[in-house]
Amino acid sequence: MQRVGLIAGNGRFPLIFARTARAAGVEVVAVAHTGETLPALEPEVAALTWVKVGELGRIIGTFQRAGITRAVMAGGIRKEAALEHFAPDERGMRFVARLGTLGDDTLLRGVAAELESEGIEVVASTVFLSTLLTPCGPLTTRVPDDAQWQDIRHGIAVAQAIGRWDIGQTVVLKSRIVLAVEAIEGTDAVIARAGRPGAVVVKVSKPQQDLRFDVPAVGPDTVRACAATRVAVLALEAGKTLLLDKEEILQQAEAAGLCIVGVEPGAVP
Repeated sequence: MQRVGLIAGNGRFPLIFARTARAAGVEVVAVAHTGETLPALEPEVAALTWVKVGELGRIIGTFQRAGITRAVMAGGIRKEAALEHFAPDERGMRFVARLGTLGDDTLLRGVAAELESEGIEVVASTVFLSTLLTPCGPLTTRVPDDAQWQDIRHGIAVAQAIGRWDIGQTVVLKSRIVLAVEAIEGTDAVIARAGRPGAVVVKVSKPQQDLRFDVPAVGPDTVRACAATRVAVLALEAGKTLLLDKEEILQQAEAAGLCIVGVEPGAVP
């Protein structure tokens, strides 16, 4: 049986990855982050070790003892948790000292390089999840009107601009006026903060994003946030955004009258 290591963060993504990998006949050995990863992951994997944020040496040691030669990262670590509950082991402390910054992209690439230096290849978390990637075009009965397409085009440009600075991936706007950009709070929170009737939410990957370990994703909570604030359109980058619990997402969107559309930057009508 194939084996893969899973570095699990928060949310449902690690559970979905583990279930899908297991269905494909792949054994999953996971490390989960205390206070971040859902305990429901444990019965979904062959073995699970709990670590604290920053215990890099323990993660590598766990995989080496299990004979893991390839691993994925699934689910994020809340920046608040990284700041408040950071408890690096000796290797983690050396790693952070060399890194010099805790920006998302630099940090994740650095962790991947540390694993690969020990013979553990970091592969895309979508390796078993291609069916969950957002397709291009409308996913719901409702489709964007001309004004909303203008907002989507503008939102893509703004989202890519903030992405270059490693700020966030999501923009909320209406009538080409930016209402909010995602920062430390995450997609669902920025929608709850700035969403309003008729607004458009655009979520795209950062131009420099490494999809091995940082795949944009939305789930039912995102749709609930849109519905609660009466957002009109949720535009997601096609081929690079995961739809977690896809059937539930689309059912909720139809019930709320929300348009969900997959878009390709540079090819928006």
